[in-house]
Amino acid sequence: MSKPEVIFLGNGPLADATLETLAPHVELLFHARTPDDLAKVAELKRKHPAAFGILASYGILIKKDLLDLFEPEGILNLHPSLLPKYRGASPIESAILAGDTDFSYSIMKLVRKMDAGPIYHQETLHNLPLDKSIIYEHLATAGATWLVENLDKIRTMTPTPQPETGATYTDKFDKSLSQLHPEKHSAPEILRQIIAYQTFPKPKYEFFGKTCIILKAHLVDSTTVICDPSIINTLVSPLMIKCADRNFIAVDELQPEGKKPMDAKSFLNGYGKTARK
Repeated sequence: MSKPEVIFLGNGPLADATLETLAPHVELLFHARTPDDLAKVAELKRKHPAAFGILASYGILIKKDLLDLFEPEGILNLHPSLLPKYRGASPIESAILAGDTDFSYSIMKLVRKMDAGPIYHQETLHNLPLDKSIIYEHLATAGATWLVENLDKIRTMTPTPQPETGATYTDKFDKSLSQLHPEKHSAPEILRQIIAYQTFPKPKYEFFGKTCIILKAHLVDSTTVICDPSIINTLVSPLMIKCADRNFIAVDELQPEGKKPMDAKSFLNGYGKTARK
């Protein structure tokens, strides 16, 4: 039996993980990454009318004439949220910041209105680690697996229209968000910002006059932190950030600007000793 032909559109970690699962099971005709690639997508779809269009995290407006080429099933969009919640550019990150403990994906038919197309399938994954890269990978793998298992019958399915009730929208992140403000936020909120802002805009905090990107951290309850330095030095990470709720973030790994990543103890052995001289 021949593999289904697929034209794939997408960029970034969600797209990469989706394509990794799809690739062994489909004949990939083309991977569109930029706006200029859309002309090639149209050309290939006309030459291969049975080809499916699959999109994950493309971030580029697709015009009606191209959408029409993929009727009746449309371009199949893997969106990492339980639509209509978290439409827009940062669904996983926004869910992390909101304190969600479960994470979802939706397979929908792409329409011109942002993430508002009718839905073929949705699933929620439970008990995922609070790690952005792992969440991306699990949602992409689960969504792509469903597509692999259902492409042969997708054209006989009728997607369910999305309700507008309960729709929420996410923003595109910018660099202004990178600076952490623990004096204004609780420790759980700061930890979620650190997790959500990995890769971009990169969570930053200043230690000993040196701006650092925080790569890994964990919560420490205030009752655990005792002012005796000998006890603090026995903790997993001796580099602490005190937050507005008087609890702490323990920094495990960080990257001083212009330097390589390092663990907290190495940072203190270098920059901490220099600052105390």
